Amino acid sequence: MNRGRYFEEFNIGDKVVTVGRTITEADIVTFAGVSGDFNRIHTDAAYAAAAPFGQRVAHGLLIQSIATGLAVRTGVIEDTVLAFRELTCKFSLPVFIGDTIHVELEVVETKAFRRLGGGNVTMKVSVINQKKEVVQRGEWVMLMQSKVA
Repeated sequence: MNRGRYFEEFNIGDKVVTVGRTITEADIVTFAGVSGDFNRIHTDAAYAAAAPFGQRVAHGLLIQSIATGLAVRTGVIEDTVLAFRELTCKFSLPVFIGDTIHVELEVVETKAFRRLGGGNVTMKVSVINQKKEVVQRGEWVMLMQSKVA
């Protein structure tokens, strides 16, 4: 039995709020290793201290990756997402080691694709830190499975 919502169960205006997650040094180091992005603003504490933000900054794409994981944890897209089709994102503010982020999602559009067995669900995405600041925002488009094939 699927845990997530089917395409037909998404309505424009639906909102989902995730739990929070604190960003760690291990997150940044691991992501640098996986992605190959060892830019010193992320990985060199002494260099970053002299840079504009005064400390290491988490990779923007790391935060997007964590945001998708937080969305999956809600159960809304678990087992029913067929494909992550598209995303747009603006990195508005830096995320630092020790910041706690959560994600707020709002359904803004649905479009059926019967031949694909479901439909696109477009969600407005806001990644918010512990100070209630929006650090990233954009849209995700996911192909969700239809309840009726």
